[in-house]
Amino acid sequence: MGLQEVKSFFEDLGMANRVIINPHSSATVELAAQALGVEPQRIAKSLAFMLYDKPIIVVVAGDAKIDNRKYKDKFIKKAKMMSSEELLKYTGHEVGGVCPFALKDSMSTVYLDESLKRFTTVFPACGSLDSAIELSIPELEKYSNFKEWIDVTKDWQ
Repeated sequence: MGLQEVKSFFEDLGMANRVIINPHSSATVELAAQALGVEPQRIAKSLAFMLYDKPIIVVVAGDAKIDNRKYKDKFIKKAKMMSSEELLKYTGHEVGGVCPFALKDSMSTVYLDESLKRFTTVFPACGSLDSAIELSIPELEKYSNFKEWIDVTKDWQ
């Protein structure tokens, strides 16, 4: 899994030409914002957690941080980020390239955080440390096959 699978995913949708490959790493919000020439908050971070024994992804704005109280109120469990090994096992993507597209079958639940709704378009990664795609919020909803909008972040308002 990774960039090739994500490109194939978007190719099947006639959108492979929208996948952006950067000449430099875009593995962090700051690096991605620099590489793409956009505000850091418009980078859509895909954060992977283990929820009980099930992996989930929560996509949040680049300037948002997980609010542990809100997360626990929503999921009735403390937030536990996946390890690097778990990321590869469950998502097929490495740290810095995690995205809500072309996921392994074991990774079926994607949530979108309210912090993203203030933007017309956002830039999630595409499975590698140097890739992204610009999507409108309705496109992000559609192509991430998200379960629901949630509010589990802070520091962006």
